[in-house]
Amino acid sequence: MSLRNHYLILFLLTVAMMATALYFQYIVELEPCPLCISQRIAVIAIGIVALVALLHNPSKIGQMIYNSLLLISAISGVAIAGRHVWLQHLPPEQAPACGPGLEFWLETLPLTTVIEKIFKGTGECAKVDWTFLGFSIPELTLPTFTLISLYVIWLIFKSNAAKSNNI
Repeated sequence: MSLRNHYLILFLLTVAMMATALYFQYIVELEPCPLCISQRIAVIAIGIVALVALLHNPSKIGQMIYNSLLLISAISGVAIAGRHVWLQHLPPEQAPACGPGLEFWLETLPLTTVIEKIFKGTGECAKVDWTFLGFSIPELTLPTFTLISLYVIWLIFKSNAAKSNNI
């Protein structure tokens, strides 16, 4: 299978993930918390990089760059989802207090402070609103980001093996 097909798979996976997120937001009416929004940003980053790589059909150096960007985005997703799962498993008295929403933060605080607050999470991030087979949404996105990370690592090794065979 060509590398472009792998980029297509990653792009389609991110489209499905975003469609699911938007379904939960607009149909099920679950408002995303700051960490949910951060996970969406990681998904969108993976999708954009995969789409550009798919359309570009890069050389070996381009493949290294795209694969590195994909891996950084996927590992960021793992870290964010991991933090979210951790917050959800804290005892209620240890969960951070709920504060104003992300829109208020963006309007009133410097961007660096907003980013810091997003990654700390809020009380709303600790709340589990929906489960599937006993797993919350972050507990489902964490293994998804992990699998994407492993898939990209495999692509990197596959790309490097193909490069060394051509020498």
